[in-house]
Amino acid sequence: MTFKTGEKIGLRPVEPEDLDVLSEWENDPEVMLLGNNLTPFSRFFLEQYILGAKNNIYEDKQLRLVIENREKEVVGLIDLFDFDPHHRRAAIGILIGKAHRKKGYASEAMELIIDYGKNTLGLKQLYGTVDDNNQSSKALFLQKGFVLTGKRKQWNLRGREWTDEDFFQLVF
Repeated sequence: MTFKTGEKIGLRPVEPEDLDVLSEWENDPEVMLLGNNLTPFSRFFLEQYILGAKNNIYEDKQLRLVIENREKEVVGLIDLFDFDPHHRRAAIGILIGKAHRKKGYASEAMELIIDYGKNTLGLKQLYGTVDDNNQSSKALFLQKGFVLTGKRKQWNLRGREWTDEDFFQLVF
């Protein structure tokens, strides 16, 4: 079931058949560091997550969607999380699989999720955080109208190096 559709991609809920790719991406050391997760997820844990998610942002306080290309190939994930219906805001996170980057999938997925947040959920704002050295993600947020509103100095430890974290907001 496709949730939202664009020219190149569609967004849909995570399904049990996504377990292999979800396990691969969630346990990729690079992704684990960016997500501030230092331990791998077991297949059992991820399966229980998939089966237990209600895909109701008001109950789960998050919405994780699969990004599929026109060939129905899973190319990434996009999340709304830290959903706060009272203050009408949510954080946004996006991951495009390494083999699928630089094809415009992230840009279109962001457009679809921004539209959903603004026009369906009635959010006042979306926000995201990006490591200061992640130039492509920073460019994506800026391209979609987000504004850099803050910088947390030496916020994340990446290996043996401290990195700054940039805070982006899109206020409607």
